[in-house]
Amino acid sequence: MKIVRVVCIVFLATMMSACACTKRGSHGGLDSGGENEGNIPSAEAGGPLKDVSFAFDSSTLSESAKSTLRSNVQWLSDNASSNVTVEGHCDERGTNEYNMALGERRAKSVEDFYRSLGVTSSRVSRVSYGEEMPVDMGHDESAWSKNRRAHSRVN
Repeated sequence: MKIVRVVCIVFLATMMSACACTKRGSHGGLDSGGENEGNIPSAEAGGPLKDVSFAFDSSTLSESAKSTLRSNVQWLSDNASSNVTVEGHCDERGTNEYNMALGERRAKSVEDFYRSLGVTSSRVSRVSYGEEMPVDMGHDESAWSKNRRAHSRVN
C-alpha cells in the first residue's frame, strides 16, 4: 500500500509540474504563438456597420465613437427592415467575469446611443462576449486597443 501511495504522489507531482510549465493564454487555450490560440474564435470583421473602440476599463463613448454610430444609425434608417445586435468586447486583461460585465456595459452604451437617435428598441439587441472573441490575438497594447470595442452585427 505504501508503494502505491508513493507512486501516486510522484505521478501527481509530475503532472502538476508539467501543467505549471505550459503557458496558457488568458482565454484558456494553449499559447502556441500561432494565430489562433486554443481554437479561440476570432471576431468577424466587416459588415455595413462600423465598430467603435473604447478606452481601457471604460464603457464611455468618445466623440469619435459617437460620430461612427451616427453613420451606423443612418445606415439603419436606410435599411429599416434590418435589425442589429450590439456585441460588447474586451481585451484579455481582467477576469472573465469582469470582462463579461464590461462587455455588457459597452454594448448597452451603444444600444442606448442608437435608441437616443431614434432606432426603436425592437430593432436592437445586445450581447457581451467579454474577452472571448478577440479581433487581434496579440498580447500588447496594439492588440488590446483593437479588442476593446463594440461590434454592431446586422441580423
